[in-house]
Amino acid sequence: MQQIFISYAQDQSHGQRLAKQAQQHLHGQGFTVFRDETGVLPGMEWVKEIERQLKASQLVVLVVSNKVKHSEWVFAEFQMAKRMNIPIVPILAENLDDLPLWLIPLQHLNFSQQVDWQKLMHTIRIHIPLPDPPKVQPSPPIPPSPAPKQAEPVWAKVMGEDGYGRYADLDVKGVIQRFRWIKPGKFLMGSPASEKERGSDEIQHEVTLTQGFWLADSTCTQALWKAVMGNNPSHFSSIFRNTANNPVETVSWNDVQGFIRTLNGIASDLKAKLPTEAQWEYACRAGTMPRYSVGDNITAQQVNFNDNVGKTVSVKSLPANPWGLYEMHGNVWEWCQDWYSSYPAEPVTNPEGSQSGVLRVVRGGSWLYYGRGVRSAYRYGNEPDDRGIDLGFRLALGH
Repeated sequence: MQQIFISYAQDQSHGQRLAKQAQQHLHGQGFTVFRDETGVLPGMEWVKEIERQLKASQLVVLVVSNKVKHSEWVFAEFQMAKRMNIPIVPILAENLDDLPLWLIPLQHLNFSQQVDWQKLMHTIRIHIPLPDPPKVQPSPPIPPSPAPKQAEPVWAKVMGEDGYGRYADLDVKGVIQRFRWIKPGKFLMGSPASEKERGSDEIQHEVTLTQGFWLADSTCTQALWKAVMGNNPSHFSSIFRNTANNPVETVSWNDVQGFIRTLNGIASDLKAKLPTEAQWEYACRAGTMPRYSVGDNITAQQVNFNDNVGKTVSVKSLPANPWGLYEMHGNVWEWCQDWYSSYPAEPVTNPEGSQSGVLRVVRGGSWLYYGRGVRSAYRYGNEPDDRGIDLGFRLALGH
């Protein structure tokens, strides 16, 4: 199995975060990945282990941050890789005024504004062959959830795999809702203290999700709601024509629970529910760390927000995030299962929020909300019976 060596500077910022994301993504693509923070164990001789791992690697991904310019360790790893004739792919974690002189001759990928894993995989493919689909799954950082890989869900009309990963289509009276398989993993939930416009309730903490889950690739449409419930409560359906593929809105958390009960009675073994807040943010980030899954800034071509259009837009009309999920930012707020409550500071596993409360969590912002409110980490709470012209939801399914 091909091994990739990740070289980076431990800057506790953009570079180190991107190195962690790259490790997670490349693991998921079937590579063995070495990164010193997880690969050099207590008692090992640092230099010897670095050299041994470089010799075992077929390619080096060099994550370039400001600190790299002054890192003797990164320069030493660079020199060792050059001596061993190992291909080096630099990726920029942040904008730099100038590159180190020793790095200038190498063409780089710029991930300072938007992480593009497909471009990285294409670049890697130029230098080394990508792994064949493994007969045995490579060991992920946490135990995998085996059932979805071995068994086709009873409810799935069509299953397949594309550039984003595995998907399954649910057919409800001729209305198709696609679901994406979200693998288990770890991520940092909330926002760092340095993030622009962060809220005080966004305490950053490590979250582990030990089981994968299916998540709708779009918010529930007016067509799907009508197929299940026989009506359409959406405000915009009474104003505009041809809104069947727009998100259903003006639905409360309590309304959504009624929809879910009815849907579960229609579809065999579906186990539909709302995602937990942790599941929602994990899927929204899709392995990214900036303010949005597309980078630290957004445009009207990427997100429907800030009343730019004056209404909701059709689902899947804007670019998907790296895991194939559409409009996780903006368009409509999305109800989550949790009661709104304070975050813990310590690491947690499979969190489901408080057992009681007054407000239910909504995430993602909306067509009406400004840029701060559509960030990956932004959280808000509404009373369970609240309805609004920018309140919708996205379905998750049981394991």
